[in-house]
Amino acid sequence: MTTHDRIFDGLADKFAASLYGAARGELRLALLDHLLPRTLPLQGQPVLDIGGGLGQMSAWLAHRGHAVTLAEPSEEMLGRARETLGDADVDCLAVPLQALPDHAPGPWPLILCHAVLEWLADPREAIAIIDGLLAPGGHLSLMVFNRDALRFSNIVKGNLGKALDDRLEGTGKRQRLTPISPLTHAQVGHWLAERKLVVEHVAGIRVFHDYLRERDPDEATLARLFELERRYCDVDPHWRLGRYLLYSVRKPLQSESCP
Repeated sequence: MTTHDRIFDGLADKFAASLYGAARGELRLALLDHLLPRTLPLQGQPVLDIGGGLGQMSAWLAHRGHAVTLAEPSEEMLGRARETLGDADVDCLAVPLQALPDHAPGPWPLILCHAVLEWLADPREAIAIIDGLLAPGGHLSLMVFNRDALRFSNIVKGNLGKALDDRLEGTGKRQRLTPISPLTHAQVGHWLAERKLVVEHVAGIRVFHDYLRERDPDEATLARLFELERRYCDVDPHWRLGRYLLYSVRKPLQSESCP
């Protein structure tokens, strides 16, 4: 079991190329552009973007009129994010999630935490910290790397022994970008329920793309694939095999929890 969070200093170029330099990165951003306006009350409220990485989602939010605070522990990633953001209305903090109660306590009406928990040694603790930052009545957009999809992907690739032994986590060493804490839907649902946070919508990001035999499909194939992803991203059972799971979460008002 990995005991330290994964920080991406020295890996910004590989991260950008592997996760955003191909069709899968374009698809991820296109699906978020499709889903977030449908599942979150985006009304220009202040936003905390936790682990904002290269700044794509902070830029997306800023262009929609939100005042954004981007928190990212990697100085290298944060430098790349500043290049992406240009003159957008975004404040940048070089701090890890665990330090946010001191540096950005809120309470925040809207928090994004996309593809962060899977790089932490204790993702359950992270949800408790986020809950403390979120305003009553506020919303959280939470995206996590799906352990079940990782298992299925390994089987498709022929890594049967790895799947049987449930050896799916990355080690957090060298240049590998396999998450150290891939999560199941059951785990996430349980931890959110512990905090009395309400899941209002779940979708899968990249439900079909990562299982294609053709690694570099042509533009016409990609267009059809994008349409399939949009059509079935939140349809049961397809969403359950998304490479990422996207949760729209609401923190109830105190009056809602009263008997």
